[in-house]
Amino acid sequence: MAHGYETGRLNLPFVGISTFGKYPYVEDWDAIDADIAVLGAPFDAGTQFRAGARFGPRAIREASTLFSFGHSGAYDHEDDVTYLAAETTRIVDIGDADIVHTDTLKSHANIEAGVRAILAAGALPVVLGGDHSVNIPAVNAFSEEEPIHIVQIDAHLDFVDERHGVRYGHGNPMRRAAEKDYVTGLTQIGIRNVSSTARDGYEAARAMGSDILSVRQFRKLGVEGVLARIPADRRYYVTIDIDGFDPSIAPGTGTPSHGGFTYYEGLELLDGLTKQGSVAGVDLVEVAPDYDPSGSTSTLAAQLLLNFIGRILHNR
Repeated sequence: MAHGYETGRLNLPFVGISTFGKYPYVEDWDAIDADIAVLGAPFDAGTQFRAGARFGPRAIREASTLFSFGHSGAYDHEDDVTYLAAETTRIVDIGDADIVHTDTLKSHANIEAGVRAILAAGALPVVLGGDHSVNIPAVNAFSEEEPIHIVQIDAHLDFVDERHGVRYGHGNPMRRAAEKDYVTGLTQIGIRNVSSTARDGYEAARAMGSDILSVRQFRKLGVEGVLARIPADRRYYVTIDIDGFDPSIAPGTGTPSHGGFTYYEGLELLDGLTKQGSVAGVDLVEVAPDYDPSGSTSTLAAQLLLNFIGRILHNR
């Protein structure tokens, strides 16, 4: 007698269309029926140095097929939990927002429309960047939602108000978020070394409600100590810049900065957030795959997101 896993197609990771995690593709944004909806935001015209994050969503999706578990889910023997089991996991990929070359505001508006469509469907948005400016339209889309506390994993503060008239580049998103009345505060973790933000930016961030921690400060406090600094019982919007991780494991990014996080440091922080509050939205940005021929950066992004999503769904 055939067992369930011996019937139907084997559907190996290298077979088929590269949707995120090989989950169903939904083209009609008015027909989203899921708990989690993934949106690509392949915009990188907000960069101040190396471009290439426009290929991030495609690379993360391809890498995610390695972790496409079919119906069995992902058993974690340390937690004794099967995450992403088919019967408890409703994830869809709604494709990419349309990007209009050189037009930041139009491209951002299209990204915002995608996130609003996900929220209108009652699903949790997971946005694949793109540079960090795509966080601006993603957070804009929460204007009619309950308040959010932003948790940022990043090497850079991204708190520039305006530079040469630019207000919506990848150095501005946390400043734009802090201005929102529905953003109750920010926790900025991993900030280190030579940064794009001057001292007055740090002072402004703290004055506007930011708690800023470097990687070394994070390690001194430990994961539990850091989680204790983040307000509990809140709705968290989590924004992950892949350059928050060390370039030894994530070289494929526009502005790599040594001294970054390891995989488990990031995962344990994210896991803790799912247990002390609720995650309302996620973006992962600045994967620029052409700088990493090994594909390690895209694999890190996909592995982190799938494990994070699994814990969000399990700990709800």
